[in-house]
Order: sequence, then structure tokens, then C-alpha cells
Amino acid sequence: MYPRIAITDGAIDVVNQLKKRFGELMFHQSGGCCDGSQPMCFEKGDFKIGNSDVCLGELEGCEFWMSKDQFEYWKFTHLTLDITAGRGSSFSLEIPMGVRFLIQSRLFTDEELADLTPLKFLED
Repeated sequence: MYPRIAITDGAIDVVNQLKKRFGELMFHQSGGCCDGSQPMCFEKGDFKIGNSDVCLGELEGCEFWMSKDQFEYWKFTHLTLDITAGRGSSFSLEIPMGVRFLIQSRLFTDEELADLTPLKFLED
């Protein structure tokens, strides 16, 4: 099965630093609040997931969620969680470090689309 989301080595480093400080983490892809459509990192459970959210997969043990409505726009897109220098203006945990998460994207190939990792829903 082909994953819907991946993570760069630089983002792994930041996630590991944040896990040492905060413990278990989660991500939610912002739909436009605060810093645009930035992926937001929270302590696990600090962002309330609901029946209107889907989990695309796990990155370094951290679930990555987005709203079902937003997923409808991105369902044919492979996402990669990356990191960049510069302070964002969101509530995401990495902001005080002077970096922020961002998403790189590309369309899935036909072969990848035929064998994608299943989505996870809150009721699962």
C-alpha cells in the first residue's frame, strides 16, 4: 500500500525535539485559519478531532488529520510534511523554535491511486 503522507528528515528532527519536550503529538492540516493552510502540531488530544475529520496516516507515531471537506480537494494528492526556517503565526508547537511546518504536494500516479493506505476515521 502506498502512504498518503510522508515526512522529510528535517521535519523528523523537529518532531523528535517536540516529542522530548511535550510527549505524544498529533497534526491537523489547517484549512485557512491563522497561518493559512499550515499543518499544525499539537500535544496529542489538544486539538479536538470530530466526525468531520479523517486521518491520512501516521508520521513518526503522530497521527495526521484534516477535515473531510478539505480532504475532498486533496484526495488525489500525496503530501509531504516538511520544515522551513521562519516563525509562523499559528498555535503550532514548533513556532517558538523559529521554524514552521509546511506541506509539499504532488498528484498521485495512477498506480499509487490504485493502492493507497486506507483513511482512518474517529469512529475506527
